Amino acid sequence: MGKIKEKSKPKGFLLYVAWVVSLIAMFGSLYFSEMKGYIPCELCWYQRILMYPLTLILGIGTFQNDSTVKKFVLPLALIGGSISLMHYLEQKIPGFGGIKPCVSGVPCSAEYINWFGFVTIPFLALVAFVIIAVCMFFLKPKKSIE
Repeated sequence: MGKIKEKSKPKGFLLYVAWVVSLIAMFGSLYFSEMKGYIPCELCWYQRILMYPLTLILGIGTFQNDSTVKKFVLPLALIGGSISLMHYLEQKIPGFGGIKPCVSGVPCSAEYINWFGFVTIPFLALVAFVIIAVCMFFLKPKKSIE
């Protein structure tokens, strides 16, 4: 019986880590926009649209210890990470204009923060999406009893 408990811990741990990362990312984005007053650009909104549901899905999966959330979380994390990477490249590489240039509101090339010369808000989102995707990649699905 001790072996069964040990096998369920890593699954629960990976779900928990992914959920905590999504919570930090969600509250971080709300902090930057609501407390600091940074207006999100269009690509930031797309990243939020993909991150916020992850908080709910991973929270439910964590509390139910349900590894089947992987099939919902992994696509959202990979798409969100791709958007974050494109956004980061648009900020850091001069002349790099993404698929669709931002034309209204705040330009997507604007950098509200630039910690250590490379950490921007899209970089933080990219790190969060990558951590979540890696957790989901190593998450083992439940074995069905037949």
